[in-house]
Amino acid sequence: MPSGAASWKDPVPVVWSGAADAPLTARIRALAPSLHAGERRVAEFVVGDLALAIESTAQDLADAVGVGRATVVRTAQTLGYDGFPQLRVAAAQELSHVHVASTDDTLVGSLRAAADRFASRIGDSVAALTEESLRSAISALDEAGRVLIVANGLSSPLGLDLQLRLTAAGRPAEILHDALAQRIAARQLSANDVCVIVSGSGANETSLAVARAARDAGATVLSITSFARSALASGSDTALVVPSMSDSFQDELLHTSRVALVLVIETLVDSLIKHRGPRGREARDAVLRELGNALSEP
Repeated sequence: MPSGAASWKDPVPVVWSGAADAPLTARIRALAPSLHAGERRVAEFVVGDLALAIESTAQDLADAVGVGRATVVRTAQTLGYDGFPQLRVAAAQELSHVHVASTDDTLVGSLRAAADRFASRIGDSVAALTEESLRSAISALDEAGRVLIVANGLSSPLGLDLQLRLTAAGRPAEILHDALAQRIAARQLSANDVCVIVSGSGANETSLAVARAARDAGATVLSITSFARSALASGSDTALVVPSMSDSFQDELLHTSRVALVLVIETLVDSLIKHRGPRGREARDAVLRELGNALSEP
């Protein structure tokens, strides 16, 4: 394991390092589910009732969830605030933008409500990303000899989407779907190669095994995930953290959405094309020519 790399078994504690104006609940979604038990109870209380959190003192909240006042303050600091008063201000700011839930219980109404919910949170998708992490990811993809993409479970379609987009951008990439084949391919990478792991949870053991194999081979590990303190993010050279659209880790498991990850993947490839200059434009022009040839007149 390279010097300074995090252990796959023991993620390094981190504090919020994304955008300074990121919403409170987006920060919580990105850092969950790896908050310490007491911090998690505080965070769940805040997400569950922003209005009550605003009206509570640190001691009130501590008493309500059964932790010490210091845990409440530490949670606020982990989320990137100087203390609990600043967290309360952030909660008030976010609450002012909350949309009123739809009372339309028809199928179309449910669909409209889901679309409104996504629309209100889509800006949170980039809240945890930094200029440094994006530049690092783009440079790694551009300069790599080989790019191996790994995605399992519900993230599998995203991996295929990324592979097709990169190939169309003139950056050939490979993807394998068999777990053993993934590990074998990762172990055969070199220090000049990149292994991209796409995993919403960042805890898929099959994907983690591939990431370990890639790191053992000396390759760069680039992850795209929803949780900043997941084993995958902590063990990657570069992690693009895209906060989940769900309210909690449980909700993420039950009602998994990959909308935010799709947006970031598409934008990442577009940025890569721009970064590659003439090479990127020529590759895109070639794709457009082939698309034109494949279309027939009605």
